[in-house]
Amino acid sequence: MAARVISRKGAAVATVLSRALRPAVVGVGGSSSGGIRSYSAAAAAAAEELENPMKPPVDVKLTKLLIDGEFVDAASGKTFPTIDPRSEHVIAEVAEGDVEDINRAVRAARKAFDHGPWPKMPAHKRGEILLRYADLLDQHADELAALETMDSGKPYEQARYGEMPLVSRQFRYYAGWADKIYGTTGPTDGSHAMYTLHEPIGVVGQIIPWNFPIVMYCWKVAPALAAGNCIVLKTAEQTPLSAILAGKLALEAGIPPGVLNIVSGYGPTAGAAIVEHMDVDKVAFTGSTEVGKLIMASAARSNLKPVTLELGGKSPMIICEDADVDAAVELAHFALFFNQGQCCCAGSRTFVHERIYDEFVEKSKARALKRVVGDPFRSGVEQGPQVDKEQFHKVLSYIESGRDQGANLLTGADNHSEICTDFT
Repeated sequence: MAARVISRKGAAVATVLSRALRPAVVGVGGSSSGGIRSYSAAAAAAAEELENPMKPPVDVKLTKLLIDGEFVDAASGKTFPTIDPRSEHVIAEVAEGDVEDINRAVRAARKAFDHGPWPKMPAHKRGEILLRYADLLDQHADELAALETMDSGKPYEQARYGEMPLVSRQFRYYAGWADKIYGTTGPTDGSHAMYTLHEPIGVVGQIIPWNFPIVMYCWKVAPALAAGNCIVLKTAEQTPLSAILAGKLALEAGIPPGVLNIVSGYGPTAGAAIVEHMDVDKVAFTGSTEVGKLIMASAARSNLKPVTLELGGKSPMIICEDADVDAAVELAHFALFFNQGQCCCAGSRTFVHERIYDEFVEKSKARALKRVVGDPFRSGVEQGPQVDKEQFHKVLSYIESGRDQGANLLTGADNHSEICTDFT
């Protein structure tokens, strides 16, 4: 029924639905419905049993920068507010790192790499520390998930039961790789020997987005640490809180001071300083295509540092005439609406065979109208507010662009300010 053709990360993901293909279960977590596992199905079934919103199981205490194993204020003393999209209330004032703070963090990371134990530590010992870190992330999963929901507006059930298990699993996976990064030997002429040896690259600058903050944190941090690198990570200004708590847990797990440095701040200041820094050996970035182009150019102008980019996409779903239409509707709904549609591989283009087009459109409209929108801390809610007003209005602009080009709007394009904020 379902098969996915997946290109390199950050590019398009094509999902082709046809009865001629081997059946597959697609989705993440939640309960099953018609062979499909997704939060959409689980939430729809629970729509009539919504509870009062739970009290977030966390107190926001950590708001400073993590540099050289210590939580410190920004050099400028400046802070910025992180906003709860459910209410537009300020959750906390967070230290606003800029160029001087990035310089401090890079110095700490360089010292830790050149003179500290982490890159020289036996690889299996690094793996043991990462396994301890994974255990701590599991123990604090409730708090980390709550910070995700408070910062981004995503459903708590998605963050806690869909994303947090992936976070600790990633660290366990890369902990296992730490002592399996082998070199190679090759034949040579004469009495010479030839081999390759993989070594840590050095200080890695990492810039993560706001749509999956803790997941992107683990995708960036876990492999870099397993390989013996030291890190300067910048959080997204909309969602800094979960990474700060994760940084505290890293210290508790035994990761030495200076190995992992976390700076909250803005892209044009802190982010640009990471990319341009001559003592940063590599940059990894997840975000928009436009910013990715700027980062690649800036990295080339500095010390020609290598760059890993995970950027936006316009992922297509192709639905053949012999597909199970009900299953296709549920899959397409999940692909497009998951995480409030804020996903770089969202199924934002759906191509449907003309013979089943009308049926698919009507059933897709009905499924969209059943979507449960509300306070993301309420059980059974599928969709909370967009992360902020900027993203809300960007979504509306895309809808208007489609209408201007001749598309028919069947439902949506209004807000639910009576539920949360006016960008719900």
